[in-house]
Amino acid sequence: MTRLLESASRGSATRIVLVGRNRAGYWVALEQGGFFGGLFVNRAHAMKYALLKNGGHPESIIEVTREIELEFCTSS
Repeated sequence: MTRLLESASRGSATRIVLVGRNRAGYWVALEQGGFFGGLFVNRAHAMKYALLKNGGHPESIIEVTREIELEFCTSS
């Protein structure tokens, strides 16, 4: 897994998107650097969003087994 993350991030515009569930059971799609993300009721919608946002590169989507959370930041 580490090689995939390193090789995809070097000199490539393709973004790595993590897809998994949060502690409430919803599906989360989250760009590795936190540039974008979304919360979904099912896996299919999370995967569709991930593909749309990363330019259609399924090889750059990593489904994780640990819980992931979508955090919202507000600027003041």
